[in-house]
Amino acid sequence: MSDDLFEEMPASGGDYDSSSIEVLEGLEPVRRRPGMYIGGTDDRALHHLAAEVLDNAMDEAVAGHANRIEMELGEGNRLTITDNGRGIPVDEHPKFPGKSTLEVILTTLHSGGKFSGKAYATSGGLHGVGVSVVNALSSDTHIEVARNKQVYAQDFAKGLPAGKLKKIGDTPNRRGTSVAFTPDTEIFGDRQFKPARLFKLARSKAYLFAGVEIRWKCAPSLASDDVPEEAVFQFPGGLADHLKEQVGTRECVTTDFFAGNQDFPEDKGRVEWAIAWPLWSDGSTSWYCNTVPTPDGGTHEQGLRAAITKGLRAFGDLTGQKKSKEITADDVMTGSEIMLSVFIRDPQFQSQTKDRLTSPEAARLVENAVRDHFDHFLADNMDRGKALLGSVMERMEERLRRKAEREVKRKTATNAKKLRLPGKLTDCSGEGDAETELFIVEGDSAGGSAKQARNRKSQAILPIRGKILNVASATADKIRANSEIADLALALGCGTRKDCDPEKLRYDRVVIMTDADVDGAHIATLLMTFFFQEMPELVRCGHLYLAQPPLFRLTAGKESAYASDEAHREKLEATQFKGKKVDVSRFKGLGEMNPKQLRETTMSPDTRSLIRITLPAEHEQRFAVKELVDQLMGRNPEHRFNFIQNRAGELDRDLIDA
Repeated sequence: MSDDLFEEMPASGGDYDSSSIEVLEGLEPVRRRPGMYIGGTDDRALHHLAAEVLDNAMDEAVAGHANRIEMELGEGNRLTITDNGRGIPVDEHPKFPGKSTLEVILTTLHSGGKFSGKAYATSGGLHGVGVSVVNALSSDTHIEVARNKQVYAQDFAKGLPAGKLKKIGDTPNRRGTSVAFTPDTEIFGDRQFKPARLFKLARSKAYLFAGVEIRWKCAPSLASDDVPEEAVFQFPGGLADHLKEQVGTRECVTTDFFAGNQDFPEDKGRVEWAIAWPLWSDGSTSWYCNTVPTPDGGTHEQGLRAAITKGLRAFGDLTGQKKSKEITADDVMTGSEIMLSVFIRDPQFQSQTKDRLTSPEAARLVENAVRDHFDHFLADNMDRGKALLGSVMERMEERLRRKAEREVKRKTATNAKKLRLPGKLTDCSGEGDAETELFIVEGDSAGGSAKQARNRKSQAILPIRGKILNVASATADKIRANSEIADLALALGCGTRKDCDPEKLRYDRVVIMTDADVDGAHIATLLMTFFFQEMPELVRCGHLYLAQPPLFRLTAGKESAYASDEAHREKLEATQFKGKKVDVSRFKGLGEMNPKQLRETTMSPDTRSLIRITLPAEHEQRFAVKELVDQLMGRNPEHRFNFIQNRAGELDRDLIDA
């Protein structure tokens, strides 16, 4: 596939011919559309540049070629990251005569040593876009390579070479790569690297690989009480050291943490974990793949949850606790402090920012590796095992009690007609073992398919008419008078605003299920705004979810698969359906799916994928969320106009045309 990006440009006089097509070459697409490569131009995207370069240095360490990394933040927003690894190759690249390999890597998308797996068994950078994107979005970049007892250097400006590669001297005792760059103000405006954020990033990376020492340094003017001028991070205990620091003095169910590591069979990688169960805590989770944070979890998380849940059920059966078979993963994980780090070959992520791991084999590898260790953790000290089992079963009993109360309310509503429910609601019986769910769907067509696709015992359906009222810009009287909102509040039964009580919620999960298009996203946004403003406690407790219906169905003969978006479709065509004649059908809406398709892709707990919508634990961050919601959904259109103006450059022309 070509690295060029074709963009439609209006020709003079309104004609549309070959002169209307502009070809963006080299790294120019990155500067035109930075959002496609780093997710935007905000603070998160700015710091993603630092993470990309640090990930490359960490890959050298994990591969066994480096044991020291230095990160230095200087004045003028200048960041330098140095490792003592092998150094980027500097000889002429065979496919680019006259160019060094270093220049090719810095100026060409999808170039690197991590595609074949020959240079790196496991790595965090996989797409070959990392350092070239950093180079493209920096006003100037300086690279130094110490290799074969020689030092080489080359400068770049906005992705283009500012001169040839130069040999600048001998260095018998030095090796590795140094990358110094300054983010371009044309792209990021006046945003500056935050020392505290980079300091935390360097520290967390050192925890993830015990064999690396990371040295931090910043200009004196950037230091503070929380960020020293210099620091050295090295943690022989890895994640266990990290967890010990995070738990602090809090009392836990078990004195010993469940921590360890295990190599996968056949050199497929390794896993490291550390878990504690504090007595009083909201808990937190930290997921990593090849030292890259995956905040949305993924298949490695699924493997850990399965290992812990199955292990506790088996231990309960061993000790005569027959009800332990009803333990769920949420019973075990809620309130716990969890850290999980996997190293696997060729991992698959949901997006370029790598927020979620999707490699199917990771779930099996992690479950098999962790399960045996957890069985020993429980059985080697029976008192410890029984203490953990007892704590988890208390949480299970509380969950079952709340579930029974909700079932009584539903039966009262269904049989005694004492509780008025909206007529559009198709409720569940609640008599089965499965946890109950309410699916909010758009329109009668989608509602009809969902009713046929659902599990009648555990899944309820509430259709709404199109776009609901935007509560962020509506008066209280207008909100109270809106019939769609009244029906939704009535179906949930937990009250609104200060009267919102998650304990009274009639369902375990509330799932927003809209079409996989722009209109569907708009409706989902309006619904999330409603829950954020009117039922914040429901969101904070983790009851709100987003369904992820597919956008495409690919078929080749008797083989078929579903794709969530264009990128996923292209990936399936290049892997599962490579070389096959593929028939691609696009779903215009949920109503176009037959009940069987809707069930297996979006509604069945065995095959679907849900995104949990939550609020940050820290109150300051929640305030920032409220400010963002008010900015995007509130009454003042100038805020939205300014936001659109600042972010318009991140949009893809094809998306606008669509």
